[in-house]
Amino acid sequence: MSMIKVTVVDREGVAHELDAPTDMGMNMMELCKSAELPVEGTCGGMAMCASCHMYVTSDHVLPEKSDDEEDMLDEAFHVNDESRLGCQIHLADALEGLVVKLAPVG
Repeated sequence: MSMIKVTVVDREGVAHELDAPTDMGMNMMELCKSAELPVEGTCGGMAMCASCHMYVTSDHVLPEKSDDEEDMLDEAFHVNDESRLGCQIHLADALEGLVVKLAPVG
């Protein structure tokens, strides 16, 4: 199994360093849910809601946002340049050391 380390900062500012498998097709929303962090993922990872909104605070280069992701972020609260949907960040070896912060709700 191929593993990387990622850090998720929760809404209270607490950093959680997580081991993330890169060979299971998981995304950041699923990883957060498996670690019992407060990420909803209401739509099941289809980029049809913004309940897994997070900020990428590390300097990692991520794939371009899809039109669906852009559309959902246009409707979300507290969006900034670092905003991404966790369900659209697929875990890969290149994301070793990724740091994200969960966006505020509402």
